[in-house]
Amino acid sequence: MQLSGKHALVTGGGKGIGAAIARALAAVGARITVVGRSAQIKADVSESQAVAAAFEKAGPVDILVNNAGQAESAPFLKTTDELWRRMMSVNVDGVMHCSRAALPAMIEKGWGRIVNVASTAGVTGYAYTSAYCTAKHAVIGLTRSLALEVATKGITVNAVCPGFTETDMLTATIANIVSKTGRTPEQAREELASRNPQKRLVDPEEVANAVVWLCSPGSEAVTGQSIVIAGGEVMP
Repeated sequence: MQLSGKHALVTGGGKGIGAAIARALAAVGARITVVGRSAQIKADVSESQAVAAAFEKAGPVDILVNNAGQAESAPFLKTTDELWRRMMSVNVDGVMHCSRAALPAMIEKGWGRIVNVASTAGVTGYAYTSAYCTAKHAVIGLTRSLALEVATKGITVNAVCPGFTETDMLTATIANIVSKTGRTPEQAREELASRNPQKRLVDPEEVANAVVWLCSPGSEAVTGQSIVIAGGEVMP
């Protein structure tokens, strides 16, 4: 129970990777608060006032997992202002708002862990997802800068970068491929799995295990890092 007594707040923790992370942190003793649009504490992380109210309700946080996010695809010339802002507001602004809300208590305590759930799209480019890739690259940039800013305060800031993972977001991606290419769902799934050198999709629990390690004793010297969980697909 290496995280006994620690309070962990997970955004977007109601399903998929977020839910797996919440379960894994709870299994090693952390007290869990889940924040999201349909979660234990309801808040839209893209709105700073909503985030501030959510953190006031949750109380001081030792561990923050910025997992809430969205993914949409479109050719660059068909990427509307609205799509671009959606990708930035949840994937980048949400990380900034929550980190800003969590840090004062961490600094006061002299201990804290922030883990941002980015994506392989944060360390490489993919066609037809320019807005999403830009947002996730921004998350990696924020991770690195913030890690240096709090390096002497007992706080680490890292990112995990999953490849295609068995979640509702993957289901939506497969449906999008089917509608645009005429492939069957099975063909679309095989195509996505083929990008992973292990020829498989990532399990949410594999991402959660990395998050737990980053928050546990023994990982204190690891900060500002982007840990890719994708079977060797991307090697930054």
